[in-house]
Amino acid sequence: MTLLNDPRTRRRRLGVVAACTGLLAALLTAVPAAATPDPGDGPAAEQGISRSAQADAAEAIADGEIPGQDEIVHSDNIQHLVNIPKDALPGTNSDLAFQGKYAFAGNYDGFRIFDISDPKAPKTVSQVLCPGSQNDISVSGDLLFLSTDSSRSDSSCNSTTQPATEKSSWEGMKVFDISDKANPKYVAAVETACGSHTHTLVPERRNVYLYVSSYSPSATYPDCQPPHDGISVIKVPRKAPEEAAVVNFPVLFPGEGPDGGGNPGSPTNPGVSKTTGCHDITVLPDKDLAAGACMGDGILFSIKDPENPKVIDRVQDNVNFAFWHSATFNQKANKVVFTDELGGGGAATCNAEIGPDRGADGIYDIVGKGDKRKLVFRSYYKIPRHQAATENCVAHNGSLIPVKGKDLMVQAWYQGGVSVWDFTDSSNPKEIAYFERGPISTTGLVTGGAWSAYYYNGYIYSNDIAKGFDVLKLSDRRTDPAKRVHLRELNVQTQPDYFD
Repeated sequence: MTLLNDPRTRRRRLGVVAACTGLLAALLTAVPAAATPDPGDGPAAEQGISRSAQADAAEAIADGEIPGQDEIVHSDNIQHLVNIPKDALPGTNSDLAFQGKYAFAGNYDGFRIFDISDPKAPKTVSQVLCPGSQNDISVSGDLLFLSTDSSRSDSSCNSTTQPATEKSSWEGMKVFDISDKANPKYVAAVETACGSHTHTLVPERRNVYLYVSSYSPSATYPDCQPPHDGISVIKVPRKAPEEAAVVNFPVLFPGEGPDGGGNPGSPTNPGVSKTTGCHDITVLPDKDLAAGACMGDGILFSIKDPENPKVIDRVQDNVNFAFWHSATFNQKANKVVFTDELGGGGAATCNAEIGPDRGADGIYDIVGKGDKRKLVFRSYYKIPRHQAATENCVAHNGSLIPVKGKDLMVQAWYQGGVSVWDFTDSSNPKEIAYFERGPISTTGLVTGGAWSAYYYNGYIYSNDIAKGFDVLKLSDRRTDPAKRVHLRELNVQTQPDYFD
């Protein structure tokens, strides 16, 4: 259904509940300690909230200020075409990639391939059981790549969980042959220091380079020792993927001492994550440029030599950013949108108590030329609708909507839903469309909502952590020109030149 309530009404309430739960306060003040701030391997457990917070949520639903439990609402310019629930893979749904008529959906238990020839009726082509969070996913030609960032007994798809303190434990990258989409074949595995929370492709004709992001080392982890102040670079020969191997570990945060030179975090910068690696990287191959979201730091770097990336500029926000999570360039490569995953994706941060500047997007202009380019902060963007204390909500994965002369983006906000917004004016971003479901629970906080929301060949595709695969149709004169742009492949963290 379409939400008829004025979203401005929802700004007046649902903020005081944040002060009513000690759980939320702990999540917002603590830095992510584990190797995965995103949801864990197991099913989400309901986390209790106070009776007053429960009552506030119930009252807000009754008053129409937020949708009812599992109720779907959206702006008039978005249509919800279909939802495909989980099937053989019950774990947490994660990221998405696209190729031709196929969508590839990551899941903590493996991955699923959809035929999206008819976006109104996607069909499951195959489901592959291969457990290991996060199973961040990407594709290039006949190859599919999966990130494993949970300590496993071995590199096989039959592995079990095993403590990272054991030397025999494995984490890293897995490579599949998807020349037959109905029967993907596991062909290679590469172990990387501290595993692979996410990865980013830098594709070339003969090889694919992978920038592997991971973090949170410990002296007790044999394969994840501090300082962990860089990224792993893997080279995968297209014709011999079984020869994939780490070819470099460039240090992005050089510094003296055991912790490297990144953001020191607390107590120097209270509430800010200590930088011990990167969470995610986005590259513009045709511009030889990349942006890294690295826990306590945002960086801009050159990838002219893909095996040896070079940092150009580095910024921090020790007032409003807790955890630099991801990055998105605009088409002209003169802006970067960084996201802050306040609370690690498991907290209710879309409310008046947290405010509009935390758990938000930070918009940065890129000024200057060449290696003298600098990141200059302009503004924050956060969805204008407050969510209940039972809804995890914070800025998460999104992509550009390709319209010439405009900077438009679609983005997932967990249980805050999907937001389409315009940042053409870097200092004055505005939402132009949205889609969301009501809370999964009205009595406790259960992790769910949209993990990724990406625009691909005329439609928005979203992977909901709990509910499954959603397809949305956006109809708006401001975004309609994007329907003329068709790509043969899309890994959002490997941003294409949409108009080449």
